[in-house]
Amino acid sequence: MRESRADVANVTASRDEVVLTFGRQPAGEGGPQAPVELTDRIILSPYAARRLARLLEDALREYEARFGKLPEQRLQR
Repeated sequence: MRESRADVANVTASRDEVVLTFGRQPAGEGGPQAPVELTDRIILSPYAARRLARLLEDALREYEARFGKLPEQRLQR
């Protein structure tokens, strides 16, 4: 199994698929305007995307129960 780390994510969807795109924003110069290096793309069926959404909600709910509520962040598009 391959492992990747991402601090940037984006989602797009069509009738037949949901595409998750992940990447890294280099630390250091440039701040929030620094270019993002896209590293991975995962294509899911809408059904698999729904399951993933539910799993992520459950995982975040458990995380916040253990470690405290995460602050809301504005979505970057």
